[in-house]
Amino acid sequence: MYRVRSRCQVISRRLGQSARRVGLFCGTVGRITNVSVQLNHTIVACRDQQRSAAFLAGVLGLPPATRFGHFLVVEADNGVSLDFAETSGPITSQHYAFLLGEAEFDAAYERIRDQEVPYWADPGRTRPTTINQRDGGRGLYFEDPDGHLLEIITRPYGSGG
Repeated sequence: MYRVRSRCQVISRRLGQSARRVGLFCGTVGRITNVSVQLNHTIVACRDQQRSAAFLAGVLGLPPATRFGHFLVVEADNGVSLDFAETSGPITSQHYAFLLGEAEFDAAYERIRDQEVPYWADPGRTRPTTINQRDGGRGLYFEDPDGHLLEIITRPYGSGG
């Protein structure tokens, strides 16, 4: 977990994603204290970034995507972002898993069902319309418009339960 002086966090939050991208933490480029290795962002290939970013943000109940260069960025509550980039080339399906609180899982699950998005209890997609109970939590898998396999879980794997 990284720690930035609270004033820096406030400035960074006010300036938004672009401030964090270019490293504007209180005027010190790239300076973050007590850093461990953390995922900051990943690029998600898609055919239509508006559609794909809106789908993810909508299902997860996140704020709408913001523009950063040629990317549309959906930021999770922990600061990790998925940066959607359009391509006309082949798209290799990737897997993205999201840890949600119980209430957020219920809301996402309701949105998935309301939109009639197919979902499964397993990544092999052999148990349709079922929620898994791994580690004492709940989880399910579903596809985004470009075939990426998305997963929502309420407990990290290996956490017991």
